[in-house]
Amino acid sequence: MKEFIEFIAKHLVDNPENVKVEVNEVDENTVEVNLSVGADDVGKVIGKEGKTARSMRTLLTAIAAKEGKKASLKIID
Repeated sequence: MKEFIEFIAKHLVDNPENVKVEVNEVDENTVEVNLSVGADDVGKVIGKEGKTARSMRTLLTAIAAKEGKKASLKIID
Protein backbone atom coordinates (compact mmCIF):
# COMPACT_ATOMS: atom_id res chain seq x y z
CA MET A 1 0.00 0.00 0.00
CA LYS A 2 2.73 2.44 0.97
CA GLU A 3 4.66 1.91 -2.24
CA PHE A 4 1.53 2.32 -4.36
CA ILE A 5 0.51 5.66 -2.83
CA GLU A 6 4.11 6.86 -2.96
CA PHE A 7 4.34 5.94 -6.66
CA ILE A 8 1.16 7.82 -7.56
CA ALA A 9 2.05 10.90 -5.51
CA LYS A 10 5.59 11.14 -6.90
CA HIS A 11 4.24 11.16 -10.43
CA LEU A 12 1.71 13.90 -9.66
CA VAL A 13 3.98 16.46 -7.99
CA ASP A 14 6.80 18.72 -9.22
CA ASN A 15 9.09 17.87 -6.28
CA PRO A 16 8.94 14.08 -5.76
CA GLU A 17 11.73 14.22 -3.17
CA ASN A 18 9.28 15.91 -0.74
CA VAL A 19 6.78 13.01 -0.85
CA LYS A 20 6.57 11.10 2.42
CA VAL A 21 4.20 8.25 3.18
CA GLU A 22 3.62 6.80 6.65
CA VAL A 23 1.49 3.76 7.38
CA ASN A 24 -0.04 3.36 10.83
CA GLU A 25 -1.96 0.26 11.84
CA VAL A 26 -4.89 1.37 13.97
CA ASP A 27 -5.85 -2.22 14.72
CA GLU A 28 -5.34 -5.55 12.98
CA ASN A 29 -7.96 -4.77 10.31
CA THR A 30 -7.54 -1.01 9.87
CA VAL A 31 -4.68 0.93 8.31
CA GLU A 32 -4.19 4.69 8.18
CA VAL A 33 -1.96 6.07 5.42
CA ASN A 34 -0.60 9.61 5.88
CA LEU A 35 0.69 11.39 2.78
CA SER A 36 2.69 14.59 3.01
CA VAL A 37 4.00 16.57 0.05
CA GLY A 38 5.64 19.95 -0.40
CA ALA A 39 3.51 23.04 0.20
CA ASP A 40 3.47 23.88 -3.52
CA ASP A 41 2.26 20.40 -4.49
CA VAL A 42 -0.71 19.93 -2.15
CA GLY A 43 -3.15 21.18 -4.78
CA LYS A 44 -1.86 18.71 -7.35
CA VAL A 45 -2.41 15.78 -5.02
CA ILE A 46 -5.89 16.93 -4.05
CA GLY A 47 -6.97 17.89 -7.59
CA LYS A 48 -9.96 19.86 -8.76
CA GLU A 49 -12.82 19.48 -6.30
CA GLY A 50 -10.81 16.72 -4.60
CA LYS A 51 -11.20 14.30 -7.48
CA THR A 52 -7.58 13.14 -7.50
CA ALA A 53 -7.57 12.53 -3.74
CA ARG A 54 -10.90 10.71 -4.00
CA SER A 55 -9.50 8.47 -6.74
CA MET A 56 -6.40 7.68 -4.67
CA ARG A 57 -8.64 6.79 -1.72
CA THR A 58 -10.76 4.51 -3.91
CA LEU A 59 -7.70 2.66 -5.20
CA LEU A 60 -6.27 2.38 -1.68
CA THR A 61 -9.55 0.96 -0.42
CA ALA A 62 -9.49 -1.67 -3.18
CA ILE A 63 -5.91 -2.70 -2.38
CA ALA A 64 -6.70 -2.94 1.34
CA ALA A 65 -9.83 -4.98 0.66
CA LYS A 66 -7.72 -7.57 -1.17
CA GLU A 67 -5.78 -7.98 2.07
CA GLY A 68 -8.96 -8.10 4.15
CA LYS A 69 -8.38 -4.67 5.70
CA LYS A 70 -9.87 -1.19 5.71
CA ALA A 71 -7.70 1.78 4.82
CA SER A 72 -7.95 5.54 4.98
CA LEU A 73 -5.78 8.17 3.33
CA LYS A 74 -4.98 11.47 5.01
CA ILE A 75 -3.23 14.22 3.08
CA ILE A 76 -1.21 16.30 5.51
CA ASP A 77 -0.52 19.96 4.70
